Amino acid sequence: MLIIRLTRRGKKNDPSFKIVVTEASNPIRGKFLEELGYYIPKLKEKSFDKERILHWIKQGAKCSPTIHNLLVSEGIIQGQKVKAWRPKKKEGSAQEKEVSDAPEKSEEETKKVSESQADEKPEVVDNKKGLKTEESKPETVKQKEEKPEGSSEIKQEEKKEENNKES
Repeated sequence: MLIIRLTRRGKKNDPSFKIVVTEASNPIRGKFLEELGYYIPKLKEKSFDKERILHWIKQGAKCSPTIHNLLVSEGIIQGQKVKAWRPKKKEGSAQEKEVSDAPEKSEEETKKVSESQADEKPEVVDNKKGLKTEESKPETVKQKEEKPEGSSEIKQEEKKEENNKES
């Protein structure tokens, strides 16, 4: 069976296509009987040999969906456009499936969940004693974050800490 289809030419990331008539069992980049035009999608450039395309269609050649849509848009053949082939989406992980299968929560429920998560403080395990504590930062670090850098109180606290370390 003969088919009119695109065969890719051009460089990587710079596609250009020849419109060819070939045996359907031939590979995409394989042998072809006749070149019927070209299509460059980046430049939106197309050229068709209308007489030869109609000749091959009369001889029984079928058009690929993409070629059919191009020929319909150019007015070479009459009809409606057909849905072109698209690769199947790969199946996601099991977590994505569970999320998609779960019923959607209302806005109120999502707000409640986010507020409850914001209120919770992370528990940190002190490895030396094995105790769980809610706060992971020492007091001096918290005070520095709360007060501006140029504050005289911070400088005084730092001096006190240095004195404590020396003694």
